[in-house]
Amino acid sequence: MRIGLVGVGRIGAFHAATLKDLPAVDQVVVADADPGRAELVAKDLGLEFAPDVDALLASRPDGFVIAAATAAHAELIAAGVAAGIPTFCEKPVALDLAETKRVLELVEGSGVPVHIGFQRRFDHGYQTVAAQVRSGELGFVHHIRANTNDAFPPPAEYIRTSGGFFRDCTVHDFDIIRFVTGREVVSAFATGANRGESFFGEYGDVDAAAALLTLDDGTFVAVSGTRYNAAGHDVRMEVLGSLGSVAVGLDEHTALRSAEEGVTFPGGQPHATFMDRFRPAYVAELSAFTEVVAGRREVPCTVRDAYQAFRTADACELSRRENRVVTLDEIA
Repeated sequence: MRIGLVGVGRIGAFHAATLKDLPAVDQVVVADADPGRAELVAKDLGLEFAPDVDALLASRPDGFVIAAATAAHAELIAAGVAAGIPTFCEKPVALDLAETKRVLELVEGSGVPVHIGFQRRFDHGYQTVAAQVRSGELGFVHHIRANTNDAFPPPAEYIRTSGGFFRDCTVHDFDIIRFVTGREVVSAFATGANRGESFFGEYGDVDAAAALLTLDDGTFVAVSGTRYNAAGHDVRMEVLGSLGSVAVGLDEHTALRSAEEGVTFPGGQPHATFMDRFRPAYVAELSAFTEVVAGRREVPCTVRDAYQAFRTADACELSRRENRVVTLDEIA
């Protein structure tokens, strides 16, 4: 099959290289808001080049991958749907919840498959614990702890358009909580602080945050994250059940040291970035998309899934700003 990709920044170039190496993909054609950059990536990777998105879609690829800037996502999804081409888009669907809902209605009324990129769903650890929860192996789940700790903060320009900590960073936790448990969030209480670079506060954002979520079966979920974790990129989940407990992301690469005498675990090199931590998951995710394109698989992460995660993020942001518990019924 032939896959078109728009956006060849860091994650887009990575996706282009990944797609090129997938057995199901014969050719990749790339475009970008900066045609020169797309042409350079195409030359470096041995791909086709399209001067713009219209030309790319006019060439009728079998699938369309969106890795462009967030502000362009909604419009590009709509373009893929209008062309009738199965589409993959990196999260988020749009800059705000209202636009996300408009895209949701468009996609669900179209019949065109649209896969949203929440790569943790394709990580072996998360898939394993999801199966354990669903099978009842852990008994009833009473607590979950989830964290996303970046090794270093992104640049100020990124924060300016990121949508805020909950929408940009912990939204991954919100999605994977739904995936692992099969439950919905019913309320959130959240807080945050800016203790690092001042540009976070200047853009109304925080560089560390925490939230207590309650799920519809009474499970409590503690979510935390930071932009400043020099020990390494640290993404984990602990699921505590009445019959057993299990952790995702606890291995030789965990960015954590024990204070106990004689304990050397974990002793490996911590991950530096999210791409290091989730490289195999990204490959599995795009491989799954090729199966969607071929008609052999249902969409594994829908626009509705992304909408639900975004609702939780908005609930947390409202809670942080107003210092109160927010129910999801308040979030349209």
